[in-house]
Amino acid sequence: MIAKLKGLLDETGTDWAVIDVAGVGYLVHCSARTLSALGETGEACTVYTDLQVSENDMRLLGFAEAAERDWFRLLTSVQGVGSKVALAILSALSTGEVQAACAGGDAAMVARAQGVGPKLAGRIVNELKDKAGALPVSAGGGGAVMTPTGGASADAVSALENLGFKPALAAQAVAAAQAELGEGAGEGDLIRVALKKATG
Repeated sequence: MIAKLKGLLDETGTDWAVIDVAGVGYLVHCSARTLSALGETGEACTVYTDLQVSENDMRLLGFAEAAERDWFRLLTSVQGVGSKVALAILSALSTGEVQAACAGGDAAMVARAQGVGPKLAGRIVNELKDKAGALPVSAGGGGAVMTPTGGASADAVSALENLGFKPALAAQAVAAAQAELGEGAGEGDLIRVALKKATG
């Protein structure tokens, strides 16, 4: 699967961009936030991608940050949320705002996105509230916690949740522990420091 593209921004439209990678143009569908982050035509850019394949369509989705791609995948796991709706949500809200809305059960915030009614917004926040704390947000994500997915940090978050801590608190504590210990910290050290922060 194509996970990332690095090349030149060839052209853009309302919800898409063409990335020229060594002479091959990749059409990627993007949120408004990603499009604005890609820069000017002809400039070098990097997009994280997700390939969606259905019976009669194959489309590449592009994201300026891996955090946005992770949230896209989570949003599209909710019944009734396709790629178009997920991109609309990520166009209207930053990843930090999506996380805060899901964690706080704020369906009205999600319903600000085009094409998202109150009923669907309610389903999104209900289904994702327990997962909201474990996903990362972008650097400019509105003050929400940034927790890397995968590896020792994700295992540490899971361990704290198994001990009874709420997902948001577990993610916050592990993020603080990782900031203190550094990127290469092992799971055991992360859990030990995160426990102190969660209970202190």
